[in-house]
Amino acid sequence: MILVAKSLSILGSTGSIGKQALEVAANLNLDVAAVCAASSIDALERQIDSFAPRLACVFDEGLALELSRRLKGKGSKCEVVAGEKGLEAAASIPDADTVLNALVGSVGLSPTLKAIEAGKAVALANKETLVSGGFLVTREAKARGIPILPVDSEHSAIFQCLQERGGNAPRRLFLTASGGPFLRKTKEELLDVCVEDALKHPNWTMGRKITIDSATMMNKGLEVIEAKWLFDVCLEQIEVLVHPQSIIHSMVEFGDGAVIAQLGLPDMRLPIQYALTCPQRVCSPYEKIDFLKHPKLTFEAPDIEKFPSLALAYAAAKEGGLLPAVMNGANEIAVDAFLRGMISFVQMPALIESVLSSYNSNIADYRLSDVLEADRWSRIQAKAKLALFR
Repeated sequence: MILVAKSLSILGSTGSIGKQALEVAANLNLDVAAVCAASSIDALERQIDSFAPRLACVFDEGLALELSRRLKGKGSKCEVVAGEKGLEAAASIPDADTVLNALVGSVGLSPTLKAIEAGKAVALANKETLVSGGFLVTREAKARGIPILPVDSEHSAIFQCLQERGGNAPRRLFLTASGGPFLRKTKEELLDVCVEDALKHPNWTMGRKITIDSATMMNKGLEVIEAKWLFDVCLEQIEVLVHPQSIIHSMVEFGDGAVIAQLGLPDMRLPIQYALTCPQRVCSPYEKIDFLKHPKLTFEAPDIEKFPSLALAYAAAKEGGLLPAVMNGANEIAVDAFLRGMISFVQMPALIESVLSSYNSNIADYRLSDVLEADRWSRIQAKAKLALFR
């Protein structure tokens, strides 16, 4: 069987998605040409021992030197690179035909563009890439005929539902949301939630940042913006439905009223595998759904009064231009501050809104340098405004 992907470069290989991507790669017997981590060199070293990549990137330059010393000591031929240039090298490594971007945050944008420039298919799990620079990424990918293959479960579901559309345009896209750990809490109860509670997602095992984003529903807001760019639809065509069971991963409605849904257990290995093998359906060893164990599938509207981050994302997306990049940068600072105990759960969207209301340099036809500057500005503003929330 001929797979779409034959050799991978995995950006963010020591994170939750990256580890599962390596598991999928092993099951499919795919070559792994490059692996990348921010600072987890112990985990990265184990991955190098197991998969024998030709290149490894550690974002932290000091830790990259330490990993290089270790590998030389055992006779490994894996080259170690560092920093942003290292990420770009991993994204454009000649050996790989597919780059799986599982980085966290807007740091994933530049490597994605570098992968597209190098002619690589991009399996995208880094939603901030399209939130911050969707106009740039989709323009470059279209110009070069490069596929952007969604790895997020919701976007993979929509992608799968659209595969057999026969030229019919979608009328509406339904992004499903679990509602996170605080779905049943009142607005008043959210005043006292702690970091440990916010990190207890009811259905998915994810990294800390995305888990907090899920708890605030900012994650779903980011996915709305991502869906707009991935599927070239108007913002008004995208609706969010809270689906606490996380069995229906998303749905597409067509003009005749028919709705097609993609269902499955909450297991990220399935959308990762589909991104690497589509349009083929390759047998997998992962658990299959038993519908008798999941007899109820329910839906409800998101409560934007309780979770204002979703409304902020819609507003930023409607304004467009650089505003989503500003929102994303402020959100990354807000989440980090919450995880450090510097602000409360309900202060995160307040901080983001404060930064957005201060921004007055928006442009629609932006370049990469404009995105990077907007991101830099928003982070500086968010850090400066933190003192007001203590």
